[in-house]
Amino acid sequence: MVPSILIVDDEKHSREGLREALSDNYDVSLAANADEAFNLMDAQPFEVILTDLRMPGKSGLKVIDRALALPNRPAVLMMTAYGNIETAVEAMKRGAVDFLTKPVNIERLEVLIQRALKTRTLEVEVKQLHERLDEKFSFDHIIGHSAPLKAVVDKVRLVAPSRATILIEGESGTGKELIAQAIHQVSPRTRAPFIAVHCAALSESLLESEIFGHEKGSFTGATERRVGRFESADGGTLFLDEIGEISASTQVKLLRFLETRSIERVGGSKPIDLDVRLVAATNRTLEQLVKEGKFREDLFFRLNVVRITMPPLRDRAEDIPLLLAHFIRIFAAENGLPPLTLDPGAVQTLQRYPWPGNIRELRNFCENAVVMHRGKSLSEYDLEPKFRGAVAGPAVDGAPAPLANPLSVAENEKRLLREALIKSRGNRTKAATLMGISRRTLHRKLVEWPELDVTD
Repeated sequence: MVPSILIVDDEKHSREGLREALSDNYDVSLAANADEAFNLMDAQPFEVILTDLRMPGKSGLKVIDRALALPNRPAVLMMTAYGNIETAVEAMKRGAVDFLTKPVNIERLEVLIQRALKTRTLEVEVKQLHERLDEKFSFDHIIGHSAPLKAVVDKVRLVAPSRATILIEGESGTGKELIAQAIHQVSPRTRAPFIAVHCAALSESLLESEIFGHEKGSFTGATERRVGRFESADGGTLFLDEIGEISASTQVKLLRFLETRSIERVGGSKPIDLDVRLVAATNRTLEQLVKEGKFREDLFFRLNVVRITMPPLRDRAEDIPLLLAHFIRIFAAENGLPPLTLDPGAVQTLQRYPWPGNIRELRNFCENAVVMHRGKSLSEYDLEPKFRGAVAGPAVDGAPAPLANPLSVAENEKRLLREALIKSRGNRTKAATLMGISRRTLHRKLVEWPELDVTD
């Protein structure tokens, strides 16, 4: 598509000459004054606007203001026969990307137009990226309607606009980084960087340099100065995952930042003031680490200004059908496959499973099911044995706790019948043989429990 340019100049021969010079490569429109330019800008979008500075009525600075107030902002170039440093500075302050003096050098103008088009393309891409991030990490994309998840979302809405330090706790795979991203995206810092550091993935020496940066020669191999993640996140949010794994020396430096809002690079002595919002996450109990002498109590209190606890998936059983549908749709689209349908029995079975790996485990299950399963639907008979007969409940060392009350005789019988039907893949005769009952008795049981009924 040919780029569109609007030329605004009160001198007819000047604007006509520019159109003749540029029309081979661009779709050129002309305006004799600011008002005509305003009407054209309202009627159609332009990629570049080239405007004179001094014109009867409204000046070119007004054209800049109007152009940059449009939803799809064009790149603006200023030209004038009265060029001076003060005028150029004012035009650039208003948002012009560059400045030319008359008579205009056409070769230089074409170079500046190409540069302006590249600048505008980058701005559009950045805007689209932010829009995608806003959508991806919006509350609408936090999947679920369970009470524990709603409590988390409500707390995020309250704390996001503030400057408060946040501690997110929860088991691995519960979505702590997703919540940290959501906090950043709905905060006033949304257009500034979100920087994530996974503390357990780095050694003690590397982690300290990674977070705080280092000066040249501060240690063997430090051949040049390095800016750390704190400085990279200035104005935005720094997310420190698995904060319970950091060393004692790093804890001291982190405490200093929370107290002074400044850091020092490794090997440096000059404080660097920063505006960074800190969000930390842990899958360990920091209070216990404090008792064991592995984590500073004063740092814990500094981090624990606002605490958000992510619920494990076993406490969000009503969210599992929504999560299954969400991830299956995503992986089907990624692999160019039709969405896989889960039978009601499969969904119910997966809801009973305790999901020790939480959402991460469920996500992996969905990807495997979409890629590996043959057929358009998946039933409970297609599930791995670990999913069948599971009863969700509070976990102890990663395993579901036993039921508080023993099953009734009827519940035991129903459970055995389900297992027999699963092993026989729905064949009633084989299921009756496995149960040690007649087919007629099995039929009577299925009339009593129609949810188990499977046609041969």
